[in-house]
Amino acid sequence: MIKITTPLSEEVIEKLQIGDEVLINGVIFTARDAAHKKLYELLEKGEELPVNLKGQIIYYVGPTPAKPGRVIGSAGPTTSGRMDKYTPRLLDYGLKGMIGKGLRNKEVQDAIVRNKAIYFAAIGGAGALLSKTIVKSEVVAYPDLGPEAIYRLEVVDFPAIVVIDARGQNLYEVGPEKFRKE
Repeated sequence: MIKITTPLSEEVIEKLQIGDEVLINGVIFTARDAAHKKLYELLEKGEELPVNLKGQIIYYVGPTPAKPGRVIGSAGPTTSGRMDKYTPRLLDYGLKGMIGKGLRNKEVQDAIVRNKAIYFAAIGGAGALLSKTIVKSEVVAYPDLGPEAIYRLEVVDFPAIVVIDARGQNLYEVGPEKFRKE
C-alpha cells in the first residue's frame, strides 16, 4: 500500500501506476451528477466555484445519513460514467483525482493524460466499511441537493486502486488482457 496525502502533487501522481493500491489521507470532496452539472455551469460562465478543487480529489458518492455517534453513514462509490460529460472541464480547471467505480469514456481518459491527473476505484458494496475511514464530514456547497450536496471529507487511510494513471494506462483494459494471455 502506498500512502498519499491531499492535495495531490504532480510528483505523487506521476509515480502512481495502474494497479497501485493506495491509502488516501487528508481532505477529499464529494460530488455526484447534480453537483457536477452546477460546477460545470459555473466554469462555463467563468464564475468561481463554491470550493477550490485545484489539486483535489472528488469522490463520487452520495452518503447516507450518519447513525448516532458516527461522522457519516454508508459512503460507497457510485458509477463514474454519469459524471463523464462534466469531468474533462473540471480536470482542465485543476481537479487532480477522482474516486468512483467503473469505466470512463475516451474524453475523460484524454483529459486525465492532458492534465496529469488520476482515476482511482473504490470497492463497490463496501460503503459501510469505507465510511470508517472518514473522520470528519461537512456539507460545503449545494445543501439543497441532500446526499448529492458537496461534502468536505477528512479521511485517514481511505483505500483505493489506481485504475487510470497520468500516462493513460487503464487497468480496465490492461487487466483483462493480462489474463487472456496466461
